[in-house]
Amino acid sequence: MWLAVFSLWRRELIHFARQRSRIFGTVATPLLFWLLLGAGFGSSFQPGELTKDTSYLDYFFPGTIILIVLFTAIFSTMSVIEDRNAGFLQGVLASPAPRSAIVLGKVSGGTTVAMIQALMMLVLAPFAGVSFKLIPVLAAGFLLLPIAIGLTSLGLIIAWKMESTAGFHAIMNVLLIPMWLVSGAVFPVAHAHPIVKALIIANPLAYGLSAFRSLLNSGSMLSPTELGPTWFCTAITLAITALTVYAAVRIASGTGSWRAQPVPQVA
Repeated sequence: MWLAVFSLWRRELIHFARQRSRIFGTVATPLLFWLLLGAGFGSSFQPGELTKDTSYLDYFFPGTIILIVLFTAIFSTMSVIEDRNAGFLQGVLASPAPRSAIVLGKVSGGTTVAMIQALMMLVLAPFAGVSFKLIPVLAAGFLLLPIAIGLTSLGLIIAWKMESTAGFHAIMNVLLIPMWLVSGAVFPVAHAHPIVKALIIANPLAYGLSAFRSLLNSGSMLSPTELGPTWFCTAITLAITALTVYAAVRIASGTGSWRAQPVPQVA
Protein backbone atom coordinates (compact mmCIF):
# COMPACT_ATOMS: atom_id res chain seq x y z
CA MET A 1 0.00 0.00 0.00
CA TRP A 2 2.63 2.53 1.04
CA LEU A 3 4.72 1.88 -2.06
CA ALA A 4 1.68 2.81 -4.17
CA VAL A 5 1.09 5.92 -2.07
CA PHE A 6 4.72 6.99 -2.42
CA SER A 7 4.76 6.33 -6.18
CA LEU A 8 1.62 8.39 -6.83
CA TRP A 9 2.86 11.16 -4.52
CA ARG A 10 6.20 11.27 -6.34
CA ARG A 11 4.44 11.31 -9.71
CA GLU A 12 2.43 14.39 -8.69
CA LEU A 13 5.60 16.21 -7.65
CA ILE A 14 7.32 15.34 -10.94
CA HIS A 15 4.36 16.68 -12.92
CA PHE A 16 4.40 19.83 -10.83
CA ALA A 17 8.11 20.41 -11.38
CA ARG A 18 7.78 19.94 -15.14
CA GLN A 19 4.80 22.30 -15.56
CA ARG A 20 6.30 25.73 -14.99
CA SER A 21 3.26 27.50 -16.43
CA ARG A 22 1.12 25.80 -13.78
CA ILE A 23 3.42 27.09 -11.03
CA PHE A 24 3.26 30.61 -12.44
CA GLY A 25 -0.51 30.59 -12.92
CA THR A 26 -1.29 29.17 -9.50
CA VAL A 27 0.79 31.78 -7.68
CA ALA A 28 0.40 34.77 -10.00
CA THR A 29 -3.42 34.71 -10.17
CA PRO A 30 -4.03 34.96 -6.39
CA LEU A 31 -1.22 37.52 -6.16
CA LEU A 32 -3.00 39.70 -8.74
CA PHE A 33 -6.27 39.18 -6.86
CA TRP A 34 -4.57 40.36 -3.69
CA LEU A 35 -3.04 43.46 -5.25
CA LEU A 36 -5.98 44.53 -7.44
CA LEU A 37 -8.82 43.76 -5.03
CA GLY A 38 -6.78 45.05 -2.11
CA ALA A 39 -6.17 48.33 -3.90
CA GLY A 40 -9.79 48.56 -5.04
CA PHE A 41 -11.56 47.65 -1.80
CA GLY A 42 -9.02 49.04 0.62
CA SER A 43 -10.58 52.51 0.72
CA SER A 44 -14.01 51.01 1.46
CA PHE A 45 -12.98 50.08 5.02
CA GLN A 46 -11.74 52.35 7.74
CA PRO A 47 -8.86 51.31 10.04
CA GLY A 48 -10.25 49.27 12.92
CA GLU A 49 -13.30 47.96 11.04
CA LEU A 50 -11.59 44.76 9.90
CA THR A 51 -11.34 43.03 13.27
CA LYS A 52 -7.79 43.62 14.55
CA ASP A 53 -6.22 44.24 11.19
CA THR A 54 -4.93 47.65 10.19
CA SER A 55 -5.48 47.53 6.43
CA TYR A 56 -7.49 45.68 3.81
CA LEU A 57 -4.37 44.19 2.22
CA ASP A 58 -3.52 42.77 5.62
CA TYR A 59 -7.03 41.36 6.01
CA PHE A 60 -7.12 39.94 2.46
CA PHE A 61 -3.70 38.27 2.64
CA PRO A 62 -4.80 35.04 4.42
CA GLY A 63 -7.64 34.64 1.91
CA THR A 64 -5.12 34.92 -0.90
CA ILE A 65 -3.11 32.03 0.51
CA ILE A 66 -6.27 29.92 0.82
CA LEU A 67 -7.04 30.77 -2.82
CA ILE A 68 -3.63 29.40 -3.81
CA VAL A 69 -4.44 26.15 -2.00
CA LEU A 70 -7.83 26.08 -3.73
CA PHE A 71 -6.35 26.54 -7.21
CA THR A 72 -3.75 23.86 -6.51
CA ALA A 73 -6.49 21.44 -5.46
CA ILE A 74 -8.31 22.11 -8.74
CA PHE A 75 -5.23 21.55 -10.90
CA SER A 76 -3.98 18.50 -9.00
CA THR A 77 -7.29 16.62 -8.93
CA MET A 78 -8.02 17.44 -12.57
CA SER A 79 -5.21 15.00 -13.37
CA VAL A 80 -7.53 12.20 -12.25
CA ILE A 81 -9.62 12.77 -15.38
CA GLU A 82 -6.54 13.06 -17.58
CA ASP A 83 -5.07 9.86 -16.12
CA ARG A 84 -8.31 8.03 -16.80
CA ASN A 85 -8.48 9.23 -20.41
CA ALA A 86 -4.84 8.19 -20.92
CA GLY A 87 -5.47 4.74 -19.44
CA PHE A 88 -3.08 5.21 -16.52
CA LEU A 89 -5.76 5.22 -13.83
CA GLN A 90 -7.34 2.01 -15.12
CA GLY A 91 -3.97 0.34 -14.78
CA VAL A 92 -3.63 1.57 -11.22
CA LEU A 93 -7.14 0.38 -10.38
CA ALA A 94 -6.34 -3.07 -11.78
CA SER A 95 -3.22 -3.33 -9.61
CA PRO A 96 -3.21 -5.05 -6.20
CA ALA A 97 -2.97 -1.67 -4.48
CA PRO A 98 -6.08 -0.85 -2.41
CA ARG A 99 -8.28 2.07 -3.46
CA SER A 100 -7.33 3.92 -0.28
CA ALA A 101 -3.70 3.95 -1.47
CA ILE A 102 -4.77 5.65 -4.70
CA VAL A 103 -6.67 8.31 -2.79
CA LEU A 104 -3.88 8.88 -0.28
CA GLY A 105 -1.28 9.09 -3.05
CA LYS A 106 -3.23 11.63 -5.09
CA VAL A 107 -4.27 13.67 -2.06
CA SER A 108 -0.80 13.69 -0.51
CA GLY A 109 0.73 14.75 -3.82
CA GLY A 110 -1.76 17.56 -4.33
CA THR A 111 -1.40 18.64 -0.70
CA THR A 112 2.39 18.78 -0.94
CA VAL A 113 2.20 20.93 -4.07
CA ALA A 114 -0.37 23.20 -2.40
CA MET A 115 1.78 23.59 0.70
CA ILE A 116 4.88 24.46 -1.36
CA GLN A 117 3.08 27.22 -3.23
CA ALA A 118 1.22 28.51 -0.19
CA LEU A 119 4.40 28.72 1.88
CA MET A 120 6.06 30.57 -0.98
CA MET A 121 3.30 33.18 -0.70
CA LEU A 122 3.48 33.16 3.07
CA VAL A 123 7.06 34.41 2.83
CA LEU A 124 5.60 37.63 1.41
CA ALA A 125 3.69 38.24 4.66
CA PRO A 126 5.92 41.17 5.75
CA PHE A 127 5.04 43.01 2.52
CA ALA A 128 1.35 42.66 3.45
CA GLY A 129 1.91 44.33 6.79
CA VAL A 130 1.70 41.02 8.66
CA SER A 131 4.31 40.79 11.39
CA PHE A 132 6.51 37.84 10.51
CA LYS A 133 6.85 36.27 13.96
CA LEU A 134 8.10 32.72 14.10
CA ILE A 135 5.44 31.11 16.34
CA PRO A 136 2.36 32.63 14.58
CA VAL A 137 3.73 31.78 11.13
CA LEU A 138 4.55 28.20 12.17
CA ALA A 139 1.12 27.75 13.77
CA ALA A 140 -0.64 29.12 10.69
CA GLY A 141 1.56 26.98 8.44
CA PHE A 142 0.63 23.81 10.31
CA LEU A 143 -3.07 24.67 10.00
CA LEU A 144 -2.66 25.01 6.23
CA LEU A 145 -1.97 21.27 6.06
CA PRO A 146 -5.49 20.03 6.99
CA ILE A 147 -7.02 22.81 4.88
CA ALA A 148 -5.01 21.66 1.86
CA ILE A 149 -5.88 18.01 2.52
CA GLY A 150 -9.57 18.83 2.78
CA LEU A 151 -9.72 20.91 -0.41
CA THR A 152 -7.69 18.36 -2.39
CA SER A 153 -9.94 15.54 -1.15
CA LEU A 154 -13.02 17.53 -2.12
CA GLY A 155 -11.60 18.10 -5.59
CA LEU A 156 -10.87 14.38 -5.89
CA ILE A 157 -14.46 13.54 -4.89
CA ILE A 158 -15.78 15.76 -7.68
CA ALA A 159 -13.23 14.64 -10.29
CA TRP A 160 -13.63 10.91 -9.64
CA LYS A 161 -16.87 10.60 -11.62
CA MET A 162 -16.34 13.42 -14.11
CA GLU A 163 -16.13 12.62 -17.81
CA SER A 164 -14.20 15.65 -19.06
CA THR A 165 -11.91 18.37 -17.79
CA ALA A 166 -14.28 21.02 -19.21
CA GLY A 167 -17.12 19.71 -17.05
CA PHE A 168 -14.80 19.56 -14.07
CA HIS A 169 -13.82 23.21 -14.51
CA ALA A 170 -17.48 24.16 -14.74
CA ILE A 171 -18.25 22.42 -11.45
CA MET A 172 -15.23 24.02 -9.82
CA ASN A 173 -16.34 27.49 -10.91
CA VAL A 174 -19.84 26.90 -9.58
CA LEU A 175 -18.82 25.28 -6.29
CA LEU A 176 -15.30 26.04 -5.09
CA ILE A 177 -14.87 29.65 -6.20
CA PRO A 178 -18.16 30.76 -4.54
CA MET A 179 -17.13 28.74 -1.50
CA TRP A 180 -14.01 30.87 -1.28
CA LEU A 181 -15.90 34.11 -1.89
CA VAL A 182 -18.30 33.47 1.01
CA SER A 183 -15.60 32.31 3.40
CA GLY A 184 -14.74 35.74 4.75
CA ALA A 185 -11.73 36.03 2.44
CA VAL A 186 -12.93 39.13 0.57
CA PHE A 187 -15.08 40.85 3.20
CA PRO A 188 -15.63 40.37 6.93
CA VAL A 189 -18.70 38.61 8.28
CA ALA A 190 -19.85 41.69 10.17
CA HIS A 191 -20.29 43.69 6.94
CA ALA A 192 -22.13 40.93 5.04
CA HIS A 193 -25.83 40.78 4.19
CA PRO A 194 -27.76 38.51 6.60
CA ILE A 195 -28.25 35.88 3.89
CA VAL A 196 -24.56 35.97 2.97
CA LYS A 197 -23.68 35.87 6.65
CA ALA A 198 -25.71 32.67 7.01
CA LEU A 199 -23.86 31.19 4.03
CA ILE A 200 -20.53 32.07 5.61
CA ILE A 201 -21.51 30.41 8.88
CA ALA A 202 -22.57 27.27 6.97
CA ASN A 203 -19.39 27.26 4.86
CA PRO A 204 -16.76 24.82 6.22
CA LEU A 205 -13.94 26.73 4.52
CA ALA A 206 -14.83 29.86 6.50
CA TYR A 207 -13.77 28.19 9.75
CA GLY A 208 -10.41 27.15 8.35
CA LEU A 209 -9.80 30.65 7.00
CA SER A 210 -10.83 32.30 10.29
CA ALA A 211 -8.51 30.05 12.29
CA PHE A 212 -5.68 30.58 9.80
CA ARG A 213 -6.07 34.37 9.93
CA SER A 214 -6.19 34.34 13.72
CA LEU A 215 -3.11 32.16 14.07
CA LEU A 216 -1.21 34.24 11.55
CA ASN A 217 -1.90 37.36 13.60
CA SER A 218 -1.60 36.02 17.15
CA GLY A 219 -0.41 32.41 17.11
CA SER A 220 -2.83 31.57 19.93
CA MET A 221 -5.63 29.01 19.88
CA LEU A 222 -7.54 31.11 22.40
CA SER A 223 -7.83 34.19 20.19
CA PRO A 224 -11.38 35.10 19.15
CA THR A 225 -12.53 35.14 15.53
CA GLU A 226 -15.75 36.19 13.82
CA LEU A 227 -16.94 32.58 13.92
CA GLY A 228 -15.85 31.66 17.44
CA PRO A 229 -12.59 30.90 19.26
CA THR A 230 -9.64 29.82 17.16
CA TRP A 231 -9.60 26.36 18.75
CA PHE A 232 -13.26 25.87 17.79
CA CYS A 233 -12.63 26.86 14.16
CA THR A 234 -9.60 24.56 14.09
CA ALA A 235 -11.65 21.66 15.44
CA ILE A 236 -14.30 22.20 12.76
CA THR A 237 -11.58 22.27 10.10
CA LEU A 238 -10.02 19.02 11.30
CA ALA A 239 -13.43 17.32 11.42
CA ILE A 240 -14.34 18.44 7.90
CA THR A 241 -10.94 17.31 6.60
CA ALA A 242 -11.37 13.85 8.11
CA LEU A 243 -14.86 13.64 6.62
CA THR A 244 -13.74 14.59 3.10
CA VAL A 245 -10.84 12.11 3.15
CA TYR A 246 -13.20 9.37 4.31
CA ALA A 247 -15.71 10.30 1.59
CA ALA A 248 -12.96 10.27 -1.07
CA VAL A 249 -11.87 6.77 -0.01
CA ARG A 250 -15.48 5.55 -0.03
CA ILE A 251 -16.14 6.95 -3.50
CA ALA A 252 -12.91 5.48 -4.87
CA SER A 253 -13.79 2.11 -3.34
CA GLY A 254 -17.30 2.08 -4.84
CA THR A 255 -18.38 0.96 -8.27
CA GLY A 256 -18.45 3.26 -11.24
CA SER A 257 -19.19 3.02 -14.92
CA TRP A 258 -15.56 3.52 -15.89
CA ARG A 259 -13.96 1.56 -13.08
CA ALA A 260 -11.52 -1.09 -14.22
CA GLN A 261 -13.17 -4.49 -14.29
CA PRO A 262 -11.45 -7.46 -12.64
CA VAL A 263 -9.32 -9.53 -14.96
CA PRO A 264 -10.95 -12.95 -15.54
CA GLN A 265 -8.99 -15.88 -14.25
CA VAL A 266 -7.84 -18.40 -16.82
CA ALA A 267 -8.09 -22.00 -15.70
